Amino acid sequence: MQAIAVALAVLGAALFAGAAVLQHREVADLYGEPDPRERVMSLRRLSRIARRPGWLAGFGLAAGGTIVHAVALALAPLRLVQPIGVLAVPVAVLLSSLRLRRAPGRSVLLGVALTMAGVAIFVAASVSATSGNPPPPGSTLPTILVVGGVVLVLGAAGLAIGGWLRCVACATAGATAFGLLSALMRVIFQELGAGDTRWYDPQVLGTAACAVAALVLGGWLVQQAYPAGPPEVVVACLTVVDPIVAVLLGAVLLGEGADTSVGTWFLLGGAALAAAAGVLVLARLHPDAVAARAARSNPSRLPEPSRGTAQ
Repeated sequence: MQAIAVALAVLGAALFAGAAVLQHREVADLYGEPDPRERVMSLRRLSRIARRPGWLAGFGLAAGGTIVHAVALALAPLRLVQPIGVLAVPVAVLLSSLRLRRAPGRSVLLGVALTMAGVAIFVAASVSATSGNPPPPGSTLPTILVVGGVVLVLGAAGLAIGGWLRCVACATAGATAFGLLSALMRVIFQELGAGDTRWYDPQVLGTAACAVAALVLGGWLVQQAYPAGPPEVVVACLTVVDPIVAVLLGAVLLGEGADTSVGTWFLLGGAALAAAAGVLVLARLHPDAVAARAARSNPSRLPEPSRGTAQ
């Protein structure tokens, strides 16, 4: 079962990468550089973007990725499935390079390498995770409130600032919401698999409603991140923060990896830091980010950077 789950997780990562590249292109083409006075992408702009064929194609890929990912979560623990999503980072870089017919530059490759190395170690240290158990009664709601609060704080901070920090903050908030979504999906599967709960029970329906809310909020925050940075940065944030949040929630709620040694937890923490460093390299040194900073400091001499480049 775990081999099937891994294969589905790889497929889901490819679908999510394709969705990010397509939707980023449509958002950036229509929205352009965010107006510093406009902190939130208006619903009018979002409705216009949602009617564009490229954005709808990306939405279809994202929906397919979500379904595939859900099946993978039903077959294997969060600690094994979630980190595999890092494969979306090189796929996004490859797709952007092919679309623009430009090879990725050294800064992009360095960021990708750090991110993939960190998550690869994370996966290797997580393969022995146990399947876990249904969460204790009353533990799910406090977790939802705490993680939801983190999402709101990060999202508000991202919308209050500009540049690459806005991209990272909004994408990180969206990724945190998606990590919560994955954990809640796993909670539902564990509760139903225990045999004592039915799909129409209030706790299952309530958890499902919160999962839908996390999906919608996370998707909206990612759309806010697209105009502020390259798709590789958004995908990197998603594929690093999402698994970290999901793994931590899996350990807290479901007891996955309860027998993990202290040394392994330190290894997991170091791997997460390496992956986060890769995201910061992508966000700070990506040619689009460098060009945007130069344009803001001397707009009369430098042209507006093209969005979505993968140099």
